[in-house]
Amino acid sequence: MKILLAVDGSEYTQRMLDYVAAHKDDLGATNSFTVFNAVLAVPPHAASFVSRATLHVYYEQEARQVIDPIRDFFKDKGIEAEYRHQAGQPAEQICSVAQEGGVDLLMMGSHGHGALSNLVLGSVATQVLARCSVPVLLVR
Repeated sequence: MKILLAVDGSEYTQRMLDYVAAHKDDLGATNSFTVFNAVLAVPPHAASFVSRATLHVYYEQEARQVIDPIRDFFKDKGIEAEYRHQAGQPAEQICSVAQEGGVDLLMMGSHGHGALSNLVLGSVATQVLARCSVPVLLVR
């Protein structure tokens, strides 16, 4: 089973990762994991004031802050994964990677970093549920 893990470094991401570690055998013996972080893109007007190389470094640094601790966590748990990131609108990027990658399941935390916008269900999670044709498992 191909499983895409959409991560943002929030408390709910960690809950989802704990769930994966605790249930990795239940998810399928031959599963493959891809950890994906959608880095919020710098607005075009602001991006026009910096070089592409500077933007690339910025996006890499932002993604590493989220992905590196997950890489260490999975290494400790004996879980192998592919790690990817892409700049853009998070829900759009997550759905695109899930659908184009032919994943069987998309997993993500039910909430992200925002407090007020995430009172009922995270705004990115809500958008992913509305847009994505891949089965989605939200972890609270």
